[in-house]
Amino acid sequence: MRLWTVLSLVVIGGSAWGHQLTPTYPMLEPSYISGVLKADMKMFNNRKDVNYYSVQVYDKDWNTVKFATESRIIQLDYLDHKEIVIYVRDKDKQKALYICTKSKIVKGTEVPTMLASRICSKIK
Repeated sequence: MRLWTVLSLVVIGGSAWGHQLTPTYPMLEPSYISGVLKADMKMFNNRKDVNYYSVQVYDKDWNTVKFATESRIIQLDYLDHKEIVIYVRDKDKQKALYICTKSKIVKGTEVPTMLASRICSKIK
C-alpha cells in the first residue's frame, strides 16, 4: 500500500518538478584571474510556470558568501539549458560550501505559482 502511495505522489506531483543544477558536487578550479576560483555549472528549466532564477553561494551555516557571476538573476525559458560560471575568491574557498539557484516568482501574474524551488550543489 505504501508503494502505491509514493508512486501516486510522484506521478501526481510531476508538474511540481523543479529546475536542475549540475554538477551535484562541483569543484572550484583556478580561473584566469589571479586569486579567484571558478565553478562551471549547468542549469535546466523543467518548469513551465517559472522563467527567472536567482543564484547564491552559501557557507555551512547558510550565510551568504561573496561571489561573482555574469548575472545573479537568470532568465531561462521552459526546457532551456544555460551554462553559468561562478567565481569565488581564493580566500573564501574554505567558507563556500553550496551553490544554489532559486526560482523567482513574478509579481502580478494571473496564476501565481505557489511553490518556489531551490536547488543546491555542494562544493567539493
